[in-house]
Amino acid sequence: MKVMRRGAAAAFALTTVAASLLVHQPAAHAAGPVPHYVMTAFTNSSESNMHVYDSPNATDFTAVRANAYTPPSGLIRDPSVIRHTDGYYYIVYTTNWTGNTIGFARSADYTTWTFLRNVTVGLNGSTGSTWAPEWFKDTDGSVHVVFSASTAGTAGQFRPYRITATNSSLSAWTSPTPLGIPANYIDSFIVKVGGTYHNFLKNETTKYIEHATATSLNGPWQFVGTGNWAGWGSGLEGPALVQLPDGRWRLYFDQYGNKRYYYADSSNLSAFGAKVELPGLSGTARHFTVLRENVGDSTAVPTGRRSLRSANFPDRYLRHRDNLARVDPIGTATDRADATFSVVAGLANGNCYSFQSVNYPGYYLRHNNMRLALHNNDGSAVFRADATFCGRAGLAGGGTTSFESFNFPGRYLRHYAYEMRLDLRASDAAFAGDASFTVTSPLG
Repeated sequence: MKVMRRGAAAAFALTTVAASLLVHQPAAHAAGPVPHYVMTAFTNSSESNMHVYDSPNATDFTAVRANAYTPPSGLIRDPSVIRHTDGYYYIVYTTNWTGNTIGFARSADYTTWTFLRNVTVGLNGSTGSTWAPEWFKDTDGSVHVVFSASTAGTAGQFRPYRITATNSSLSAWTSPTPLGIPANYIDSFIVKVGGTYHNFLKNETTKYIEHATATSLNGPWQFVGTGNWAGWGSGLEGPALVQLPDGRWRLYFDQYGNKRYYYADSSNLSAFGAKVELPGLSGTARHFTVLRENVGDSTAVPTGRRSLRSANFPDRYLRHRDNLARVDPIGTATDRADATFSVVAGLANGNCYSFQSVNYPGYYLRHNNMRLALHNNDGSAVFRADATFCGRAGLAGGGTTSFESFNFPGRYLRHYAYEMRLDLRASDAAFAGDASFTVTSPLG
């Protein structure tokens, strides 16, 4: 984007700002943590590249990055994603149609991934098959990968197994342990509710998705939904669950023969509604998982024309200069205008907030390569997400407010060397001060 020159832009600003300020801006109301969903998938067009999508509602997904990860060798089918306690995103994936390894990669922002390792699970070497690894975090904090394996290759009968991380870096794992499910089941996806483990998996004989429960991860498992128990028909695979904010569960699954993707919802994991085709990605995405993260808290931010004063440098305010955001001392009339924004309902989620420049209407603060900048709203879903921030009680306390990125949960607006950035939250007092602001009356 071209940098606006003060003189060249002055006439434009004077003729448009008055009209802009007459437009009613909707009030934003914080309603507790806001959900954000990340999907990792391979596609019908490639099993060697992973695509990343995100969504505000677990239904409408937008591409964040195509070909976000390509492993150094082999395939990347069935990528499963988690956010670990170290703040990184991790995927585990199928490395090939045959073999005895599963692959691991890591990312700080879920868009740029680094290969970590292939882990050998030791089930019959190159003549076997190891498919569909899925993360499972138990309530005791232990981290597991559940996968399906056949000792006789793709034509053999698959069984689910699990390995358990033995260190916090997820680099060392136990030997495989059978899950206790009969032969010829694949694609186990497990969640735990209360003291009950729920396992949704594909019966390779009948091609139905079935449902088993147990009080121990090692079983015994009781099948409580078999055959066409949910009315979705056969020819389904790749079940993946995510819990919605209202407590319901959403189960996604792949009707692989027709290359279509569906979901169905349940309030109790026992009775599900009819299958609904996933808009946009049905026919494109294959065997994915969806990770939900919560952003912000119940902190409400005053809307309308506002300025933001730095908590730890109270003589400095958030302002744009040459289309980049900074915290600076404010003196001139131009400074005051640059440090004044219309705080409006978030462009990507109305329970969060966006900051529109008052002297360059239509231009919003958005993060770009982790730097906060002033850009013209191009109307894209990516822009809307990049320009949306959710309020939190100020990390520095004292009635201040902090702003968490809507589409990069865990990253906060903060100043560093007086430049505004989007950084992962740190626990030190310096970060808390850098990431906290007082919302004041408008300077301009």
